[in-house]
Amino acid sequence: MEIAEELISGLAKAITGSYLVEYTPMGADEPIVTDYTPPFKRIPMIPELERLLEVKFPPATTFNQESGRKFLDDLCVKHEIECTAPRTSARLLDKLVGDLIEVQCVNPTFITEHPQIMCPLAKYHRTTPGLTERFEMFIATKEICNAYTELNDPFVQRAQFETQADAKAAGDDEAQLIDENFCTALEYGLPPTGGFGLGIDRLVMFLTNSYNIKEVLLFPAMKPDEQAATKDQPPTGTS
Repeated sequence: MEIAEELISGLAKAITGSYLVEYTPMGADEPIVTDYTPPFKRIPMIPELERLLEVKFPPATTFNQESGRKFLDDLCVKHEIECTAPRTSARLLDKLVGDLIEVQCVNPTFITEHPQIMCPLAKYHRTTPGLTERFEMFIATKEICNAYTELNDPFVQRAQFETQADAKAAGDDEAQLIDENFCTALEYGLPPTGGFGLGIDRLVMFLTNSYNIKEVLLFPAMKPDEQAATKDQPPTGTS
């Protein structure tokens, strides 16, 4: 997190000359000001949901059980948070976080310690059962970065894949199937590893006040110029 914080705050300062950067979201009349001054705010996911919803969550180890799923389902119903089928624990948690926490993240903010049920490839938390060593960074309410300690236990990884496969069978298109090759590779061994992904295109959008990603891509996907193609063809019935 410290590396991400130093990198992104440093880029903002070097490119714009200030930690305060204006960005105009699509459809907005006025720009918002995002403050890249370090340190960035850090929000542990479950404690923040407990604070906002004024309710005590069950242990994260129960989220893969029906009792944990029903608790999350009832919360979404009570607070009128929509979640389409299948209403799995992972999807319900994602909707709660999206509607309640991500909307707060105008300035660069880390959301940390995601439940294992949401992160099949992330390693379990070394002190809190049921959670993972993962963080996401949000700017202007949009995800900009995702990172976690890689899960390198082949037995736990297979169990996570099996849970994902059950969710996929229930209709969750975003869930994964069991990756036999990956599990076999883990059985040979994986040293302690960290994964880090940064949305560079989106970051450039924020730092250059561009709301359309095509404005910051060097080679954006272009639609065929049908009018030009028509001009090159001879009229019907001529040779």
